[in-house]
Amino acid sequence: MKRIILAICLMAMACPLFAQELYVNTEPASNMATSSLGIRVENQGYFSPTYKNRSTIEAMYGVSRHLMVHGSVYMSDYYSNNQHFEGGSVYAKYRFLSIDTVQRHFRGAFFAKLSSINNPIVNREITLEGDNSGAQGGVVFTQLLHKLALSGSASYLRAFNNSGNYEVPVDRVRDAVAYTLSGGYLLLPRNYRDYKQVNLNLYCELLGKTNPGHGESYLDVAPALQLIFNSACRVDFSYRTPIYNDMQRNTKNMYLIRLEYNFFNL
Repeated sequence: MKRIILAICLMAMACPLFAQELYVNTEPASNMATSSLGIRVENQGYFSPTYKNRSTIEAMYGVSRHLMVHGSVYMSDYYSNNQHFEGGSVYAKYRFLSIDTVQRHFRGAFFAKLSSINNPIVNREITLEGDNSGAQGGVVFTQLLHKLALSGSASYLRAFNNSGNYEVPVDRVRDAVAYTLSGGYLLLPRNYRDYKQVNLNLYCELLGKTNPGHGESYLDVAPALQLIFNSACRVDFSYRTPIYNDMQRNTKNMYLIRLEYNFFNL
C-alpha cells in the first residue's frame, strides 16, 4: 500500500512538469494521453510589406500510449485579397522509445505528415501548413530534466503539385530538409500544490530548413511564452525572426497566437 501511495505522489509531482515540453513551434517526442482530444485555434501572420495572416483549426487525439494523430484545416489571405479555404493536412507520431525516471525522461518518436493545398506555388520554402501539398517524415528526441526540457528533430519534405492544377514551377524546389532545436523552462509555479495552478513556460526554439542542391537555407529563432490553466487550457504567444535567411518564404518575421483546450479520458 505504501508503494502505491508513493507512486501516486511521484506521478502527481512529475506529470505537471511535462508542461515545459509542450513546445509552441514544434512537436515533442511525447504523446497525448490515450483517449484524450485536443482542439487548437491558431492565427499567425506578418506585417510587411502588407499585413497577411493565416488561421488554423487543428484536432489532436491520443490513440494509444505510442500513437497520436492530428488533423488540420487552413484559411488565409496569403495568396489572394481575401481569406479563403486552402486545404488540410494529417499528421501521425509514433513513440518508439521511453526511458522514464522521476522528473526525468528521454523519448524518441517517428512522425509523418501529408497535406493537400489549393494555392499557387510562389515561395522557395516548402511548408505543409497551407502553402504546399506534400509529404514529410522525420524523427524527434526529447529530454526532460526536472524543469528544463530539450528537444531536437530532423525531417525530409517532398513537395507535390498543389490541387487546383497548380504545378511546381521548374525553378522551384521539390525537396527540403528541416531541423529544429527547442528548449522549454517551467518558470511558474515554483512549487506544485495542485493541477489548478497556472503554469508559465518560457521557450526558445531554433527552426531551420535547407533546399539541398539549390544553396538556399534559413535559420530562425522563435522565443515564446505559454500559459496553462487547470492543466487543460493553453495559450501560446511566439514571434520568429531570421538569424540568417536566403530563401523566399511567408514564415519570415511571423507572429503566432494559439488557444488550445484538452479533453481527457474520453
